[in-house]
Amino acid sequence: MTWARLCFLHWPMPVELLRPRIPAELEIDTFEGQAWVGVVPFEMQAVRFRFLPPLPTAHRFPELNLRTYVRHRGRSGETPGVWFFSLDASSALTVLGARATFSLPYMHARMAMNEPLTAGSWIQYRSERTHRGEPPARFEGRYRPSGPAVTSQRGTLEHFLTERYALFAQAGYGVPRKLLGGALRSPLLRGDIQHAHWPLQPAEAEIERCDIFRLIGLDEPPAGEPLAHYAESIPVRAFRPVPAGDARRAP
Repeated sequence: MTWARLCFLHWPMPVELLRPRIPAELEIDTFEGQAWVGVVPFEMQAVRFRFLPPLPTAHRFPELNLRTYVRHRGRSGETPGVWFFSLDASSALTVLGARATFSLPYMHARMAMNEPLTAGSWIQYRSERTHRGEPPARFEGRYRPSGPAVTSQRGTLEHFLTERYALFAQAGYGVPRKLLGGALRSPLLRGDIQHAHWPLQPAEAEIERCDIFRLIGLDEPPAGEPLAHYAESIPVRAFRPVPAGDARRAP
């Protein structure tokens, strides 16, 4: 699959606000003592299982996620990764599959984004959650790149926020436990991903509405302008979820 026309929007966030909403097995990762949350609008393209053709309604669609950054310490060592509070998508098939197999908190939404007319022009993005039984949420805004692409360097904030090659999920955090076996204890799962280093560009963003932060106890984004970065596209390979302590695949 390919992640395309993506914008990272990040705000600093107190660790104590995030801690109750994340499994105890995960540490909240910080940069110079500060936790971060991100809102990431983009388009999924060329989505398919290996050796199979693209699935109708599930191979190209907008997606919007709310995330923070975590670390897991297990027998295989320490793994930095991403924790998703929510993932909104316009593909009902993707939402159903991800919730049932990985306990990722995918939610169905009515979404739209435009094709930019020229390189560097504004991308308009809208999302309205329609998932039955989940809290309403909307995002409306636009973004565009504002400079040349560079590869972030290890030790920088940009590298900390974007160079992540694992994601974690657990039933009971955003998705009911019953989807993974009823009363059975649901394990913490990890999904490894592989891709090249992000070709990050500085970005401009104008947010008209964003209330998806309600899932972490805020009616709106934190005060101040977000730190914004743009990436045109990057091919990605995702692997099936495994118990979080299993040996991980090298990026």
